[in-house]
Amino acid sequence: MKHRDCNVNTARQENARVIVHERVNGSEGLCLHTTVNKLPKAGEVSVRIQAAGLNHRDLFIMKERSDLHQSVVLGSDGAGIVASVGEGIEHIQVGDEVIIHPTLNWVHTNEIPETLTILGYPSEGTFAEYVVVPVTCIEKKPAYLTWEEAGVLPLAALTAYRALFTRGQLKSGEHVLITGIGGGVATYAFMMAKAAGAKVTVTSRSQEKRLRALEVGADHVLASDCDWGESLHGEPVNLIIDSIGPAVFTQFLQVLAPGGRVVQFGRSSGDKVEISLSTLFRNQYSILATSMGSAEEFREMLQFVERHRIRPVIDQIYPLEQAVQAFKRMEAGVQFGNIGLKM
Repeated sequence: MKHRDCNVNTARQENARVIVHERVNGSEGLCLHTTVNKLPKAGEVSVRIQAAGLNHRDLFIMKERSDLHQSVVLGSDGAGIVASVGEGIEHIQVGDEVIIHPTLNWVHTNEIPETLTILGYPSEGTFAEYVVVPVTCIEKKPAYLTWEEAGVLPLAALTAYRALFTRGQLKSGEHVLITGIGGGVATYAFMMAKAAGAKVTVTSRSQEKRLRALEVGADHVLASDCDWGESLHGEPVNLIIDSIGPAVFTQFLQVLAPGGRVVQFGRSSGDKVEISLSTLFRNQYSILATSMGSAEEFREMLQFVERHRIRPVIDQIYPLEQAVQAFKRMEAGVQFGNIGLKM
């Protein structure tokens, strides 16, 4: 990656490397720059990042944002060591090993903000050696996780947890279907659902990913374009967790049990779907939406993964200066699990 003179505004403290996006849409707009890291203000904490995770959110931002004249430090996931603490903070100490909650303005689960503010855009994110965040976004790193595992955990695991339990109300013994296995959220949802005692079916266009899912414990695997009802031999599904949308949505009503729930957290195949209202109300289906999660849910998620000793599936970890290569792998859609950056 080329070193370019990217315009990143920071306070004076010491030199630090960052990955910024500017000038052109897509991952070609990424560059590595040396800047000076910010000092935390009252109520803030500076974290020296050890590892950070890539998310499809980063791809969407790079592809869609129009303010390309501004340099943006991307990255919502991260874990590291507390470097300095702002005034008024007593329970966090320099040297603490922490993990970062990426939602900046959502504390209580039942108080959903009108607009979610997520670390990484427009605020400066975790693709950097240092990041400053509100102390409300700091939690103790689970000791059993490596830095790489902790660094890729937050956004995808939080999204999966809220989709399954807060919105989906998953219960032990239910049958859950998760689309697009291999992606970060889908993979966490699979592991969490199994830990909760559910029967799990996953889908993918890739035979390699379907075989991998069977190896790690999936009960059923389905090709995305096969007839799901026929492949499941009429076995009903209680809960569907989906990020794909129109390309597979017509299959849902063929496999959902009466009273079944669909939780939607993405739109990788488009924004619009058609649905038969008579089928919807006759079978009393619930179509639910979700995005990210609160600080309360983040703590609950960390307790859940620690209790069940869930470890993130790591696809590949790249050094910070190879961020473009990391995103090219994500763009190709060949990964199974999380892609991360190590500082």
